[in-house]
Amino acid sequence: MSTFVQRVASAANLNEHSVNPNSHWVNLKGSWTTNIVLIIVFRLVFGVLPWSTPELCWTLTNLSYCLFQYIMFHGIIGTPFEVNQGAYDNLTLWEQMDNGEQYTPTKKFLTVVPIVVFLLSTHYTYYDVPTFIINFTAVLIVLIAKLPAFHRVRFFGINMGQNDYN
Repeated sequence: MSTFVQRVASAANLNEHSVNPNSHWVNLKGSWTTNIVLIIVFRLVFGVLPWSTPELCWTLTNLSYCLFQYIMFHGIIGTPFEVNQGAYDNLTLWEQMDNGEQYTPTKKFLTVVPIVVFLLSTHYTYYDVPTFIINFTAVLIVLIAKLPAFHRVRFFGINMGQNDYN
């Protein structure tokens, strides 16, 4: 019997002093720079397409970055490493970061960047209503997944781990 919203149970208590190799790299300044470089690369790649306009380029950049962030941080569960006796097996990368602590500098940065890209795309599309709706929907999906109220929450059984079906 599936429900609309389910909360993932913790497999183990996470030690605040343990280092999760799956999410440790996100706190490094190089990963912050990589996010900015990725946005610039998206914009440049979409800009060289012969049929593209600046409005379309920024919209595609926003959509691509939001899709990248959603898949990377909220779409994949578990860890490729056998650490902490399975404590991270049913958690997304966002939930693994900083041992689940909210409002860390990295999480703030990764929350602000999609908002800035959304504002840039909205500005460069001259506040066109259909394009605004597309861009706003993409950024809203990414931001909702980052809210503390949705920590370890799964909708429609998506991303439920093997041990979560009770």
